[in-house]
Amino acid sequence: MNVYMEIANKGLHALLQLFINPFYYIGIIFIILQYRRQISLERKLFHTKLHSLLGQTWKTLLWGWVGGLAASIVMAFVGATVQAEAIVFLWVISLLLLFIRVRFLCWAYAIGVIGILHSLWIMVPALSGYPSMSWFADPLLQLNMPSLLALIAILHIVEAILIRKRGAETGTPMFYESKRGKIVGGYQLQGFWPVVLFLVVPMQGGGSLLPWTPLMGGDLWSGGWAIIGFPMMLGFADITLSRLPQEKARISSNLLLLYAAVVLLLALLAYLGPIATIIASMGCIALHESLRLYSRWDESNRQPYFVHDHRGLKILGIIPGSPAAELGIVPGEMIHKVNGQPIGSRQELHQAIMLNSAFCKLEILNLAGENKFLKRAMFSGEHHQLGIILAPDQDALYYAEEKQLHFLGYLRSRLSGVNRKQPRKPVSVEEQL
Repeated sequence: MNVYMEIANKGLHALLQLFINPFYYIGIIFIILQYRRQISLERKLFHTKLHSLLGQTWKTLLWGWVGGLAASIVMAFVGATVQAEAIVFLWVISLLLLFIRVRFLCWAYAIGVIGILHSLWIMVPALSGYPSMSWFADPLLQLNMPSLLALIAILHIVEAILIRKRGAETGTPMFYESKRGKIVGGYQLQGFWPVVLFLVVPMQGGGSLLPWTPLMGGDLWSGGWAIIGFPMMLGFADITLSRLPQEKARISSNLLLLYAAVVLLLALLAYLGPIATIIASMGCIALHESLRLYSRWDESNRQPYFVHDHRGLKILGIIPGSPAAELGIVPGEMIHKVNGQPIGSRQELHQAIMLNSAFCKLEILNLAGENKFLKRAMFSGEHHQLGIILAPDQDALYYAEEKQLHFLGYLRSRLSGVNRKQPRKPVSVEEQL
């Protein structure tokens, strides 16, 4: 059989494997729940939605396919493979970790745990003395841990690219309490992608040889090959009070690329034996946690960005399709004057807009601090603030509070309201990935 026909035939078989895999649909359900919750939060805070559930979902699925196919091509040449048994291990352990913390859904944690168990079963002979555990031990011992760690490295490169391309678009403007107790603006960035992988794996009796030789695996590829299709989840969540969302996404992307490079070195280290595998697996987990700790440290040492000052009112967000969006106003800019009137408070903004109910002239300070002048006719039924979401003042009724959520707590969490006569109330958001 022509090698290209063989690739097409095995690829179609892998596609069928993917579509009958229940974990793919579990991932889609999780994505829908996540975006539904995000939109609910936006309605609570701003009385409108900033994202579309349908639009976000299909874009997420599309980018999951794009990222997965790109990763699959790279892994086919690198030789980073995963056995069928490992897929079940990875999903089961990921779902178990999900019930501890939502952010543990990332496969870096699952593969780290699997690597530690794999090495312990080799190093401690007593663990192999329980025949009743053979259902667990036998497939565990067959796993190729260097290959799995290389898989994590490559997938985090894909995640870094997705964050660079899509991270800022997933952001939701939020109100937070600063370390000094003041309410400031910020962004919750979060993105999840059910990535589809089509991995070329070595298999005895798998037909003709590959037309290329993968870098990893050596003699394993001499007996033939197959393609397996399966889904996995990539995702991140981060919070920024001190940067624009696109800047924060770029920094997060760069850090993930650095993480991927180090994990790739750890994958090579894992070839040295069980002890090296434990070190590599623990490093995979610890380095992922260090990204989160670094982000928190960095934010704590910077001043809040989305706050008002003597020049005017800071713009936190823009409602899609609104007059402000048509005028090209972007988050981070500042309203300096409206209809010739200097603006120093929300009340002054409303009064200035009402000076001319048919037309509005704006003087905006852009991101570079330079003046730009905009004007537009006003029409009945349009947003009373032109679709501009302002950074909060101290009269804000809600602010976001980060909590350590497990999956059941995540599903149970609801938003509740308060009135102006009650104390300001925090709204829970899930912690960072």
